[in-house]
Amino acid sequence: MAQQLTAEKKALVKEAVQRRKKVVYKPVVPDKQLGFVHNNVDCIGCRACEMACKDKNGLPPGPRFRRVMYIEGGTFPDVYAYKVNMSCNHCAEPACLPTCPTGAIFKRKKDGIVDIDSTLCIGCRRCEAACPFGAPQFDPNENIVKKCNLCVDEIDAGRKPYCVMACMMRVLDIGVIADMDSGKYQSKAVGPRESLVRQVKSMADPELTNPSIRFVAHSKGKVG
Repeated sequence: MAQQLTAEKKALVKEAVQRRKKVVYKPVVPDKQLGFVHNNVDCIGCRACEMACKDKNGLPPGPRFRRVMYIEGGTFPDVYAYKVNMSCNHCAEPACLPTCPTGAIFKRKKDGIVDIDSTLCIGCRRCEAACPFGAPQFDPNENIVKKCNLCVDEIDAGRKPYCVMACMMRVLDIGVIADMDSGKYQSKAVGPRESLVRQVKSMADPELTNPSIRFVAHSKGKVG
């Protein structure tokens, strides 16, 4: 029985390595690219999305797949505060993917979701070091790296991720990135006269990995 399991494991690793080689040299171009949109202006920072994510993924204290960041600045009377909400950005050119030595990280062809096969992860944390957005999170209890997979089981069932469903202000949503960029996207997170941007201040350059996230940016958070 042990020998059979070893053989099955070796076959899985071999298949994953081949997949990794293909992805590294011929990046997956998905049929459509799903991604997040976040309204920095109307977000109240309640962290309900963070709690829903932790509950869905059974995360212990420490790892956070979704992070609500409070941005404050200015001097009286010109002061400001806003929130930036981020998780894995399911990048078009993910930096984490080619660094994985076992091929555990992969990008889905049908929707562009970047996921990790936990049975192949060896906890080397190379992906954690490579990601410019801090998405991969090391779980010391299991000695493997985990991250947001956009609640892929919910997506496959025709529903939205837990973080989106938990947002009481409806400032967080998902959609097809091409629709967001073309102006066809409709969501309660985006008002009729609001435009979307790829980057907010203090965020890594989107040209690095082409992240699948857009923002309704606060006036003090706009880049350029």
